[in-house]
Amino acid sequence: MPLPRLLSAILLCALLAVPAGAAAQTRIKDLVTFDGVRRNQLIGYGLVVGLNGTGDRLINTPFTEQSLKGMLERLGINTRDEVLRTRNAAAVMVTATLGPFARQGTSIDVTVSALGDATSLLGGTLLVTPLLGADGEAYAVAQGSLSVSGFAASGAAASVTKGVPTSARIANGAVVERELKFALDDVAGVRMALRNPDFTTANRITDAVNARLGAGSARLVDLTTVDVRPPPGHAGGVARLIAEIEQLQVRPDLIARVVVDERSGTIVIGDDVRVSRVAITQGNLTVRVVETPQVSQPQPFSNGSTVVVPRTDVQVQEGNGRQFVTVGGNVSLQQLVNGLNALGVGPRDMVSILQAIKAAGALHADLEII
Repeated sequence: MPLPRLLSAILLCALLAVPAGAAAQTRIKDLVTFDGVRRNQLIGYGLVVGLNGTGDRLINTPFTEQSLKGMLERLGINTRDEVLRTRNAAAVMVTATLGPFARQGTSIDVTVSALGDATSLLGGTLLVTPLLGADGEAYAVAQGSLSVSGFAASGAAASVTKGVPTSARIANGAVVERELKFALDDVAGVRMALRNPDFTTANRITDAVNARLGAGSARLVDLTTVDVRPPPGHAGGVARLIAEIEQLQVRPDLIARVVVDERSGTIVIGDDVRVSRVAITQGNLTVRVVETPQVSQPQPFSNGSTVVVPRTDVQVQEGNGRQFVTVGGNVSLQQLVNGLNALGVGPRDMVSILQAIKAAGALHADLEII
């Protein structure tokens, strides 16, 4: 059996094994973020050297030339009045993510992206590059050999490109030099922020925490925020408190939503989506315009000239009318999908049908088009 069919069969068996109406329990750690436990973005500007003639053209990228001269001057080489002609260097932007509570001396991954007109970073080496935070302070220093997944090859009449050869990564390419000034022991409690704000989910999280730690330990602030204070006599500090909370399981509640991506024709329908009973029909109208110009030649030794005579063929074809299909009536997701599939239309036509159902007031969900 082909792999895609095998995976589909396994997924179908897994879905059939779940009892109807069963509620999926999710860990709190997968639903919320904890105040202070966050990642920080770092950015830096650097130079990549060692390229095999695929670097920036200095005549088009003056910032690369200025960076090269500044780097060489710091190393004791004066090239201020010289004209550089190398194509083995490229200016790049270096980005990284500083994880929560990253300690000095730990390593993090970095992403390197070409800034100028370099065609490939394959074989390059990033020179020492400070990585700055939003406050302008340097929190890490990056350097190392680049790992490029894409490549490009070209000749006089053809070229081949796979992936993005102007973007690369360096595993453990930066060393943390400055730690964030935040400690869990400095806070009296924990504040949780829901990734998908919802009053019902926030209330269930509050109840689960109170059942674990005792009544009054958690307080529902709004649809996004839940405050937790450790009960009297709780040992282990805030870090242990978070470890206990994040393993608790609750059933999240989501807003009924239909998400449509018109560019790719992708449609995602949530489980709680309901459609009032409606009858739908859909017809196809195809208009085809074919241009077949003909050349009219004059008779020999005549005073006429060669002209192009346009010939246009317009065809209008209307698809066979389909009977009305009844959809809805407070049905399950599977019944809704079966009813829409009975129309026999493609994903892009389905987008128009969903919009029409929403306009008729029969779609009881948010219709989000991205």
